[in-house]
Parts: sequence; structure tokens; C-alpha cells
Amino acid sequence: MTAAAKDAQATPDAIMQLGFGFWGSKALLSAVELGLFTELARGGPRNAAALAGRLGLHVRGARDFLDALVALGMLERDAGRYANTPATALYLDRRSPGYLGGMLEMANARLYPFWGSLTEALRTGAPQNEVKHGRDLFGELYADPERLRGFAAAMTALSLAPARAMAAAFPWDRHRSFVDIGCAEGGLPAQIALAHPHLAGGGFDLPALRPLFEAHAAAQGLAGRLAFHAGDFFADPLPRADVLVMGHVLHDWDLERKRMLIGKAHAALPPGGALIVYEALIDDDRRANAFGLLMSLNMLIETPGGFDFTAADCIGWMREAGFREAAAHPLAGPDSMVVGIK
Repeated sequence: MTAAAKDAQATPDAIMQLGFGFWGSKALLSAVELGLFTELARGGPRNAAALAGRLGLHVRGARDFLDALVALGMLERDAGRYANTPATALYLDRRSPGYLGGMLEMANARLYPFWGSLTEALRTGAPQNEVKHGRDLFGELYADPERLRGFAAAMTALSLAPARAMAAAFPWDRHRSFVDIGCAEGGLPAQIALAHPHLAGGGFDLPALRPLFEAHAAAQGLAGRLAFHAGDFFADPLPRADVLVMGHVLHDWDLERKRMLIGKAHAALPPGGALIVYEALIDDDRRANAFGLLMSLNMLIETPGGFDFTAADCIGWMREAGFREAAAHPLAGPDSMVVGIK
């Protein structure tokens, strides 16, 4: 095919859709912020005027907003009445056990404005979040119980699908105990323990997370089976267990600290024990997992040295730390896990 023929076939559609992708993204984030999906789950299908009244929307934009969500596949409309789709009913109703909106609420409140400074981050290599303005993100987070609760809920939302996949994919029958390092409120330990009653489980995180972890375990009927271990994974030894899990942890840190944490896990495991690292791992060719690559740019915006990585990278670090085996396995969505055996 000639160059002219190729030019004639090329269209700008994909370019324009990507360039204006933030329109649809912000429509969804605002819908979550407004509680639209929860309102529909609670009160059933309603017309635009009724929803605008309940949500406090101005009449000028309400109908376009709702119809845009229909066009984006986030709402259904029949005879002028709007309703949740099966997916939004399951994942975006705040009362649903499958609620994923915590992560979207964080994206709306924090990440959306910070990503406006991506160009500056690319030029400077410096974070563009609260740190840019002389504030301590995690200091503020841990000092505010309500913000900490929201952050922990967001981490549970992020880990729910990969946790369930991990519960099914890993040979837990070969082990008796596990601890999730950087557990937040314990979303992953709860899913593993529910699926495998023979396991004794736990979570390791900073002391401020203890009440949230214990409340979440109790709500799942696991108060007697999941133990919280308080500590700082840089300053303290890691808890001993047959299996240690690090999920969405390593990407927060620079290469030196990544290697250090993997080394500490190796030291804490018994012979035959396993370290499971799960992230939105970038594919080894760095072409396919756009979410993983964009997550790495998010680490550029959020952290001084963090970055996402490929399975091959992680396998190499595990072997350097002394793990005799290491292999990657897919989980759910963009997430995969690397399992290292001591």
C-alpha cells in the first residue's frame, strides 16, 4: 500500500477520543461524587427532573449529564426514566458490598486536579501532589480519621478483584498462614480467609490502621482469624508467615527501597515460603498494559521515586534477593502477580 493510500485510510477518531477522554472520566467521577448511582439503587428509576431535585442539580445541565452517562454505558434509560446498569448497581452503589467508588472518590478529589500538572512532572521529575505545596500527604492522612477511612476503603476497592482472583489461583492448600504487608483495612486478607478457612491470616501496617482493620475483619465474620500486626515496614522486621503478600506497595518506592522490601520478605519467610507481589504489572514488551504504564505516571505525580514495573523486573529482583523460583501469573483486569518461592 502506498503512503498516500495509508494517509487516505487514517482517521483522527482515536486521537480525538483519547484527547478528550477526560470529559467522560469527569462525568463519571462527578456522578460518583453526587451519589447518583446510590440514589438510583435506593429509590429506583426516575426521570431527569426527579433526579435533579434529589441531587441538587441545575436544570440546565441535568438532562445532558444523565444522557451522557447513558451514552457512556453507565446508566440505562427507558421511557424517560434513568436506572443503574447491572455493573453500576453492583460497583457504584455505596451500600453494595462490591462498592468500588472509594477509589473513584479519591481519583476525583485528589488525582484529577494533580494530573493537570503532568507536563511539569515530566519536565522536573518532581511530585505534583500536596508535597508540591509543602504539605505532608501521609502525615495529614493519618492525622484525620475520616480521610484515613476513605483512603483505606479506596485500597479495599482497588484490591477486591485481584484478591478474589488470587484466592482462586494460588495453591493456598500448601500453606497454613499468611500476612498482607501494607494491608490498609484488610480487604485482601478478608477475601483470602473467606475462601480458605484453614488459613490463619493477618495484616501489617502502621498503628493508625488497627481499628479500621479490626472493624473490617469483624464485619466479615473474621475477628478471630485475622490478626493485625502494627509496624513500619522500613524500620521493623516483617511478620513471619508461610506467605507474605505485597499488593500495590512496591510501586510507591524507588528501586533501592523496592529491593530492600523484597529482601526483608525473603528474610522473614521459612524455606518453601512464598512472597506474592501484585500490581498493575507493565507487560514485558511495554506495549499492551496502558493502565500499568499510566499508573507509573501516577507514581511520578504522587511520589519522589516510585514507579511501576514489569514482571521480568520483579522476577529479577526476587532472584537477586535469593528466591529460588519466581514466576508471573495473571489475576484480574490489569493486575498480575509475581510469586517467589524461597
